[in-house]
Amino acid sequence: MLVTQSLRRLYDLYTCSKMKSNPLCLYNIDSYFFLGKYFYIVIYDVNVLSADDLGPPPSTAINQNETFAKVVFKPTVVQQAKIAQNGILGDFVIRYDVNREKSIGDIQVLNGYFVHYFAPKDLPPLPKNVVFVLDTSASMVGTKLRQTKDALFTILHDLRPQDRFSIIGFSNRIKVWKDHLLSVTPLNIRDGKIHIHHMSPSGGTDINGALQTAIGLLNNYVTHNDIEDRSVSLIIFLTDGKPTVGETHTLKILNNTKEAARGRICIFTIGIGNDVDFKLLEKLSLENCGLTRRVHEEEDAGSQLIGFYDEIRTPLLSDIRIDYPPGIVEHATKTLFPNYFNGSEIIIAGKLADRKVEQLPVEVTASNSKKFVMLKTKVPVEPQKVGNDVPGSPRPKGDGQGDPNHIKRLWSYLTVKELLSSWVQSNDEQEKEQLRQRAQALAVNYHFLTPFTSMKLKKPTLHTGGLEDIHGMSAATGPEMVMQSLRGAGLQPGPTLKKPYDPRIKISKTSVDGDPHFVVDFPLSKLTVCFNIDGQPGDILRLVSDHVHSGVTVNGELIGAPAPPSGHKKQRTYFRTITILINKPERSYLEITPNRVILDGGNRLVLPCNQSVVVGSRGLEVSVSANANVTVTIQGTIAFVILIHLYKNPAPFQRNHLGFYISNSRGLSSNCHGLLGQFLNQDAKLIQEPAGHSKNLTNSPLPPAGGTSETILKVKGHRVPVVWKQRKIYNGEEQIDCWFARNNAAKLIDGEYKDYLASHPFDTEMTLGSETSSLNS
Repeated sequence: MLVTQSLRRLYDLYTCSKMKSNPLCLYNIDSYFFLGKYFYIVIYDVNVLSADDLGPPPSTAINQNETFAKVVFKPTVVQQAKIAQNGILGDFVIRYDVNREKSIGDIQVLNGYFVHYFAPKDLPPLPKNVVFVLDTSASMVGTKLRQTKDALFTILHDLRPQDRFSIIGFSNRIKVWKDHLLSVTPLNIRDGKIHIHHMSPSGGTDINGALQTAIGLLNNYVTHNDIEDRSVSLIIFLTDGKPTVGETHTLKILNNTKEAARGRICIFTIGIGNDVDFKLLEKLSLENCGLTRRVHEEEDAGSQLIGFYDEIRTPLLSDIRIDYPPGIVEHATKTLFPNYFNGSEIIIAGKLADRKVEQLPVEVTASNSKKFVMLKTKVPVEPQKVGNDVPGSPRPKGDGQGDPNHIKRLWSYLTVKELLSSWVQSNDEQEKEQLRQRAQALAVNYHFLTPFTSMKLKKPTLHTGGLEDIHGMSAATGPEMVMQSLRGAGLQPGPTLKKPYDPRIKISKTSVDGDPHFVVDFPLSKLTVCFNIDGQPGDILRLVSDHVHSGVTVNGELIGAPAPPSGHKKQRTYFRTITILINKPERSYLEITPNRVILDGGNRLVLPCNQSVVVGSRGLEVSVSANANVTVTIQGTIAFVILIHLYKNPAPFQRNHLGFYISNSRGLSSNCHGLLGQFLNQDAKLIQEPAGHSKNLTNSPLPPAGGTSETILKVKGHRVPVVWKQRKIYNGEEQIDCWFARNNAAKLIDGEYKDYLASHPFDTEMTLGSETSSLNS
């Protein structure tokens, strides 16, 4: 029996060494080897080095003193390339704390308002009773379910020995792993991972049934177990859809959940994708002392789930109550909190009824794992100097009348947040209207952007120094909008939001799109020429190269796909990435894919392509029309349009890809080169051969009959045989007639195909024409 168990454990370890993501693995296997008749396994522990031990990433600069800290993260392109080929994508997390002299927290009083920061430390963690509820309906098939499973594997290993846990999967059926909560042991963790590993997507979505089952597990455990330590009961609920099975009425699901939980169980919800009923999840969390998060379709659901769990992984206190004498304090924000988690902070703000009071009594009561906690103190209310001594920080205005009371502004901000939460939870229309009006009035008075207000950006005019409207951006989802003006004098330089671009954009003929098909327009001659380039997947093509003169370079990276069964090609290629580099007046770059736009011009921004937005900074404007196009305007004289082609159910030969269109080339120099750039600012004409029989065919749709003549395009000193062809512009709005150059445009373009290959997406070197500089120059 002992030998059998040893062999079984040896097999498990060997399996881990071959498949590191295997759910059976309790260890991290570095390597294995045989020596004689013995089998050796090298095991390492990834938890030996914590995130703190690794230090900040390269290029991070930290400047701080006793009252101020500034963190700058500005990696160069080379530093990013060392980490990942397409740059760094992820969360930049800054963890910090402040010195706290009193256990009751930090209390500040200024001009009749106070703020209380409560963040105790050095407390033992409370035990958790947690049920993980995972949507396994058919819509979770593929990446979403795989990422979620991987995240739960990580979370299970993070549970503490004093915790209890269980797992529920739900579709149209509720699949409970165990009918009771289990203690955290290596064997239970392994069995839990196996259960998650075997979950498969099918059926509909019974949200009500899953919640009732999870609440029942937690209530049964608390009722039937004599728990010596105080504990907190949590549900972590993840779904990507709406209720379709069982109880589907939203109000009934909310009432059923609230009645079953009875304020004893906190529900934390995560909604994935665009089809989720996020309002339902938000209400479930608000009504049951939890939080909610939304994960967009293109985001990594696994990393979002782990990040969300990190916020609630260590409860330190429960049932926190903070009291101030009612005769001294009025209009205080929320003072009752079900739980306090390590790394978070409780903030209360309020108004003093009497500004002349000399002391503010404060009493805090709470429970931790072993005892009931009560803290009392009296805070001296002393006159404080109005101002801000932190270097480099702005002075917020309280009410538009020049009041710099930042504590009053914080009180109004917290009050608006609580009013908005109450508005979401309320089902009474009269009550909702009253809450809306109160939140709106405070937001307008203190210049907060909320669902009931909108923002208007202004900038100084060049001649008068006054202010002129540029664009407005509405965030209004409520019954009424209130317009605000945020004066430009207080704005810091950097990207600004403007009105989203109209997706029905008029684009030019000069372009490359599809497989890839190139089109060049010669407006002076009223000629349009087209050609194909058959590249290889992974090739990076130089489309526009004017780095030395205008400072602009455009590169496009190809992705491959199988050819259609009836096609003559062996494969298709499309552009999956367009990179635009700008070197004047300041260096910046854009990397555009069908899913997102990365803009690095001093401040790095990542813009999803499924949301409309406009950002602008230092002569560069980027406009995203959701799932339609991206327009890049440089110094007002150069404009490129990148069309986004997405397929809901792509055929094997289809790929999500991009098309590149030159909308305005006035700012590009006469020395511009590249597959498209070399034809800008050029003229062309058609002649008919044989020699001695020349005829200008500029306005002729077809070459003359006769059968012995050949149509020749003369451009840049080249003589190129061409044929008449129709080609579709990929915005889907028009067909164009063009003269087609065969054989990969061999006689049309300067040099050879290989001369237009870039070594990497950020390469600005061009061997043809006058472009000889590189990115590092």
